[in-house]
Amino acid sequence: MAAPHILVVEDDEPIGRSLEDALAAQGYRVTWVTTAAAADIATDRERPDLALVDLGLPDADGVNLCRRIRARRPTTTVVIVTARSDEIDVVLGLDAGADDYVTKPFRLTELLARIRAHLRRPHGEPSHDRLVVGHLTLDPEARRAWLDDRELELRAKEFDLLALLMAQAGRAVTRGRIMAEVWDEHWFGPTKTLDMHISALRRKLSGQDEAYATITTLRGVGYRLELP
Repeated sequence: MAAPHILVVEDDEPIGRSLEDALAAQGYRVTWVTTAAAADIATDRERPDLALVDLGLPDADGVNLCRRIRARRPTTTVVIVTARSDEIDVVLGLDAGADDYVTKPFRLTELLARIRAHLRRPHGEPSHDRLVVGHLTLDPEARRAWLDDRELELRAKEFDLLALLMAQAGRAVTRGRIMAEVWDEHWFGPTKTLDMHISALRRKLSGQDEAYATITTLRGVGYRLELP
């Protein structure tokens, strides 16, 4: 089996070079580019398994690049690597299709661990039974979800997160269980990415009345998808 292919999009030469060397040392195939235009070409040509995307690129905003990578390669895991620490930048990146984010300066050991975690997990595990909770319907095998008759546009992790919450509807699901089942049992690093995905799901699930399912935060525990 061929080693996973990682696309590094980073215009800072010392950071880009260190990432290229570190990833190659781990046995990954690596393509390092410094512009969004080069990343578009590499995405089509190399078909990477995972892309590390800097948001501050010289020729385009990295958020738009994340969106294009997701459109071109739906199965490619996209991880934002950015010096921008404002929550709005992270939310925009996740909404654009990113699966995770890492802020600079980062610890290389943590980044490598998170890359391994992403590459170990497939994009969803098929099941033959549809899940129905109130106005929500989810088809795990087709990886499609609907709110009434409107199909939801969900990123890979959003779908897996919703599937877990719907399967446990009305019951508390701990943060640890979510990270283990949706991300990876060996996940290393902060779990704020989970909070961002919950926020994105809440926006997409918002309805006009209380008959729509809502996600409740259980402080110190996790989350619960409320039965309507």
